[in-house]
Amino acid sequence: MPESSIFPISKIALVGNPNCGKTALFNQLTGSRQKVANYAGVTVERKEGQFVTPSKNRITLIDLPGAYSLKATSLDEAVTRDICMGNYRNEPPPDALICVIDATNLRLHLRFALEICRLKRPMMIALNMSDIAKKRKIDIDIPKLESILGICIIPTIGTQKNGIKKLVDNIDTSFKIPTIDLDNQTDLHVEVRKILLKCVHNSSENSVLLDEKIDRWVLHPIIGPLILLILLFIMFQAVFSWAQPFMDGIQDLTGWLGKIIANLLPTGPLRSLIIDGVFAGVGTTFAFLPQILVLFLWILFLEESGYLPRAAFLLDRIMASVGLNGRSFIPLLSSFACAIPGIMATRTIPSARDRLVTILIAPLMTCSARLPVYALLISAFIPHKTIGIIFNLQGLVLFGLYLLGIASAFLVALLLKKRKKSYDNTLLLELPSYRFPSVRNILFGLWQRIEIFVNRVGTIILTVSILLWALSSFPKPPAGAQGPAIDWSFAGIIGHWIQPLFAPIGFNWEICVALILGLAAREVAVTSLATVYSIAGVDSDAPGQLVHFLSTQWSIATGLSFLAWYVFAPQCFSTLAVIKKETSSWKMVIITACYLFFMAYFASFTTWHIASFFS
Repeated sequence: MPESSIFPISKIALVGNPNCGKTALFNQLTGSRQKVANYAGVTVERKEGQFVTPSKNRITLIDLPGAYSLKATSLDEAVTRDICMGNYRNEPPPDALICVIDATNLRLHLRFALEICRLKRPMMIALNMSDIAKKRKIDIDIPKLESILGICIIPTIGTQKNGIKKLVDNIDTSFKIPTIDLDNQTDLHVEVRKILLKCVHNSSENSVLLDEKIDRWVLHPIIGPLILLILLFIMFQAVFSWAQPFMDGIQDLTGWLGKIIANLLPTGPLRSLIIDGVFAGVGTTFAFLPQILVLFLWILFLEESGYLPRAAFLLDRIMASVGLNGRSFIPLLSSFACAIPGIMATRTIPSARDRLVTILIAPLMTCSARLPVYALLISAFIPHKTIGIIFNLQGLVLFGLYLLGIASAFLVALLLKKRKKSYDNTLLLELPSYRFPSVRNILFGLWQRIEIFVNRVGTIILTVSILLWALSSFPKPPAGAQGPAIDWSFAGIIGHWIQPLFAPIGFNWEICVALILGLAAREVAVTSLATVYSIAGVDSDAPGQLVHFLSTQWSIATGLSFLAWYVFAPQCFSTLAVIKKETSSWKMVIITACYLFFMAYFASFTTWHIASFFS
């Protein structure tokens, strides 16, 4: 190991190619003390956390966006380059760099490490996935590689609890300025080949052959898309089948707590606020958390296994037909969780045109906030029965709604393609090796989703529930007034005022109120309906009562029209704000909001009239 120097270090940046395991190392080092932030002036998500070294030195650790080269071809790579080189606005450069490389793919990852070495900054290399390299009988002569580069190289296993112990033990003394002589004229590809010949011996290619054997099926032009379609189909079947017992448990618990509190409180405004406002609104929304977690479980599993880049490759030909390429797949897939990180992820797309189109169609992907609305309406209007032997009809409808959103996004992209001249946009994509998903990483991802959901329930949804309770409860009807008391409230007045606009698509005034408040967050529509109908006198102590009420009081045409609306519904204010920040254009915000509104209205109008005719 080269003789190391001790530098005054308080901030370290993790750099490396995508899929090298940076985030796993980051989570290991910082534990639960990480926070997510955005770089000033651009919307590139970074994670920042702290840890304490063996010498009691408190270090700030930054996980930079993955990059293939310091010669940036996308906006997120430009941020990584500027941070590493100390050229990013007024932000001081990190004191040291940890370059994370994949031990199973040194041919690609060493090239970027050599670019980092050119910077002549204190650094070290974390040779990640060293356990997989050992299983594949990839013999890396680490002392020789250290002598060539002039820096310390420490094997790590980012997915194992003790896989970074050696890195932590040596982090105080392992940073060194590289001594390898690399000028701007050096061909780094040639240099990597020389290093591999000297330092790496691969005595078995069984694992590589296994990847190739799997890819013969997964990437087959006919069988591959069928496999992808089957995986997605099973995923949406599981959303209803797997989550239902947990949903029933939450509904029973919510109803039980609501009845206990109702018996303890005297009749009056406070009892109405807690039962009709908080329990009816927040409790109903919270019951759909299991379905969101099942959806994320599948997405995380596919991501951890290395399948997602294959899916992007499979869809490249389809996306090319609408003027995009496979790089848009990952941002669009992220939008199934939430459109905000999906739009942020478009910074990985080199083409400015493709990036803008992807931003415009990302809101059409069915985000997890829509899932409670879908689940409520499907449960109310679609029979819970089995089709064939194993297919759940409700799951089939949910799958169809997701496909409708995807098809609509492709249609919009195709129309935008017609307006601009097409050009060659070849997809270059790294396909990582298949690996068994890390249970720790999946559980960590699910826990993050629980935190996000609970935060939304405890802030936005709770606030809207209380606000809606107040709007629906006051003012009281005058003496001798006819009709339900809620019709005289502020919510009733507002709903009746805008209802004529939505009457042609079958919406009542309660739905109109839900649409307005839904701009705060998609799932607030469920909260709004539960609160309004609870105050109106409907027995909704348990969330399941709302499903029963809608199925008996709404026509099937209204239910299907509301479902169609939410496939295209204008996004929440947060999404529109991110579009403004990413595009620096109010024009794009207005265009997005308007085209989504008109698509939603047209879809609901068509659905309402067709359903009314047949029913």
